[in-house]
Amino acid sequence: MKRRQLLQLAGLGTAGLLLPRPGAAQTEPRNPNIVLIVADDLGYCDTDLYGCDRVPTPNIRSIAEKGVLFTDGYVTNPVCGPSRASLLTGRYQQRFGFEYNTGPLRRDFTDGLGLPLDETTLADELKKAG
Repeated sequence: MKRRQLLQLAGLGTAGLLLPRPGAAQTEPRNPNIVLIVADDLGYCDTDLYGCDRVPTPNIRSIAEKGVLFTDGYVTNPVCGPSRASLLTGRYQQRFGFEYNTGPLRRDFTDGLGLPLDETTLADELKKAG
């Protein structure tokens, strides 16, 4: 997914401007309303939501019972660091040199690893939108 598409899905223009919903007349732009749930190392059958009892998740079960149930999940990388970097930036992590987990935090500083500071994140765009 391209950065432009990600921002449009979040209700933002490419410059952080709020966009009206298609077909909806709006007099004033609305702030985005985004709920993002991220879980590391949580498998399909690790919660009670999908029939297992290893991890009780009453709040996630409540969301599902009210109409939102996710049965498929996709990531851009099988390890957490690069996948999170892609989610934060809306770009494939290979495009800015974050293909692998960096290891200990000190390597981020000594070897220049991690998310480059000049990458624009979804949080940067949301901040511009208020």
